[in-house]
Amino acid sequence: MNHGLIFDLDGTLVDSLPGIASSLNRSLTTHGLPAHTVSAVRSFVGDGLLSLVQRAAPAGTLPVLLDALVSHFKQDYALNWAHGTCVYPGICEMLTNLQLDNTPLAVLSNKAHAFTQAMTRAMFPDIDFSRVLGQQDGVPHKPDPTGALSIAAAFNLAPANCVFIGDSTVDLESAANAGMPAIAVAWGYHDRARLLAAGATRIIDHPEQLPDALAAITNQAPCSPSRG
Repeated sequence: MNHGLIFDLDGTLVDSLPGIASSLNRSLTTHGLPAHTVSAVRSFVGDGLLSLVQRAAPAGTLPVLLDALVSHFKQDYALNWAHGTCVYPGICEMLTNLQLDNTPLAVLSNKAHAFTQAMTRAMFPDIDFSRVLGQQDGVPHKPDPTGALSIAAAFNLAPANCVFIGDSTVDLESAANAGMPAIAVAWGYHDRARLLAAGATRIIDHPEQLPDALAAITNQAPCSPSRG
C-alpha cells in the first residue's frame, strides 16, 4: 500500500508569491502604509493571512486597521490571484504519476480555505485530491496537527504512513507534531539552510526526485492500514 501524501500549496505546488505580494501591497498603499518588495513578502508568508498582514504593517498598527487590511486583501486577492500564480515545473507530471499509481493525495495550507480550494481546482483540474483544506475560523492551523491528522483519518492510514511535503519550517513542524515523516522542497520560500536548521532530513530539488525520497521512507518503515 502507498503512503498517503499531504502537500502544502504555496511554495510547494504553486508559486503564488507574486500574486500575494501584489494584493498585499495594494491593501497597504490603499490604507496609506508603505509597500514591500516581493523578497520581503517572501519572508512574511506561511502562517496565514493575519500573520502576513501583521508582519507587513508597521509595528504598533492598531487592530482595527489590521482588520481593514485583511478585509481589503481578501477582496483584492479573490479578483487577482490568478494573475500572479503559476504551477512549478514538473509538479503536474509528478501529481499525475502519483494519481496513476493510486497514491492518496491531499492539500493542507495556511491560505484561507476558500482560496485554497479555488486555487487547487483551477491549477490541478485533473487531479483527484481526497481532501483540500485551508485555514478556517475556529480550526487550528499549521503547525497544529489537527488538519494533517484529519487527512490521515480520511486516507484510513496511520499518521506514520502519511508523508508531509512542504517548503517551509512550518510544514516540518506540522509533520513532527502529527507524527508524520516529512520531505522538504528546496524550490519554495524557505531556503535550504533554513530547512536544515529546522531539522529537515530529506530535501528534494525537483519534483522528479520525490519517488526516490518516498522509497527511502518506505524502506525505513513499511506502511500498513490504520487500525483505528
